[in-house]
Amino acid sequence: MSRNARITATGMAAPDRVVPNAWFDERLGENVSEWLETNLTIRERRWLSEGESVADLVERAARAILEKAGVTPDQLDLIIVATDTPEYVSPSTAVVVQHRLGATGAGSFDVNTACAGFVTALDMGAKYIRADENYDRVLVIGAYAMSRYLDLDDKKTVTLFADGAAGVLLESTEEDRGFLASRLHSEGQYHDWMGIYAGGSKIPVTPEGVARGDQRLKFVKKFPPEVNPDTWTRMITETVEAAGHSVQDIALIAITQININSIRETMDRLGLPMERTHTVMDRYGYTGSACIPMVLAEADAAGRVKPGDLVVFMGSGGGLAFACAAFRW
Repeated sequence: MSRNARITATGMAAPDRVVPNAWFDERLGENVSEWLETNLTIRERRWLSEGESVADLVERAARAILEKAGVTPDQLDLIIVATDTPEYVSPSTAVVVQHRLGATGAGSFDVNTACAGFVTALDMGAKYIRADENYDRVLVIGAYAMSRYLDLDDKKTVTLFADGAAGVLLESTEEDRGFLASRLHSEGQYHDWMGIYAGGSKIPVTPEGVARGDQRLKFVKKFPPEVNPDTWTRMITETVEAAGHSVQDIALIAITQININSIRETMDRLGLPMERTHTVMDRYGYTGSACIPMVLAEADAAGRVKPGDLVVFMGSGGGLAFACAAFRW
């Protein structure tokens, strides 16, 4: 068999601070709990506490993954962190975590394709291993600390977004398992529809330390409701077919957790029961780059993925950016 990259361990971390829907009922002065639970299944989410940062979550997730794999930090060759809520504008969050772990032999970098970041980074990590024998162990983590960028009085955003980190260890293998196929896609015409638009070079921080603009997450325009189900269905189908399989062969699909109804519609279009996916938004809210590996970590811990299973990851995020990847477990 040719050299390939397989997932050998999963893990996740979430802040200890639990924010229930009732907190928003009081904050916003209206009953939002009923709508959140009925339409999105969200009951609560986790937010960072004072003094915590996204690197803290990444480090915790990384240590959980390495412990499960029985791998020490000095055995890592590369660390990739996918996030659009980084520790700093510069340097990367990955280099902070590399230092904290003591992963002295590992290179590191961040990836920002918003909430499609984890699957994009997973694709990159797998291809590093496939293409270069210097890379045998790659740690890939998606992380999100969007609570730091929320307007607490904006009910369109504040009730949805949350914090977390999760990921996988990729290791080289010559067995008939691991990475099978992937697809990346962008719809750049939506780049100014949702995002954090201040703090970069377009709207920089002034010498007084105040950004000329809003550094909070903004929904500028409402996305067409069909955009995710249309693109998810097409990309999942194309990726699985490129891997030499049919959609019916999929054992588990981990999909971006932004909207339960979009997930249900996509599963229906694919002709698959909801039992072939898994959701975490009910307990963790929307955790962006972290949500797909959180889904995988929970499913893995529950024994829902078995050797030989076809597992598909479908991510989408602001920009719009989309990423899909298929692995044999």
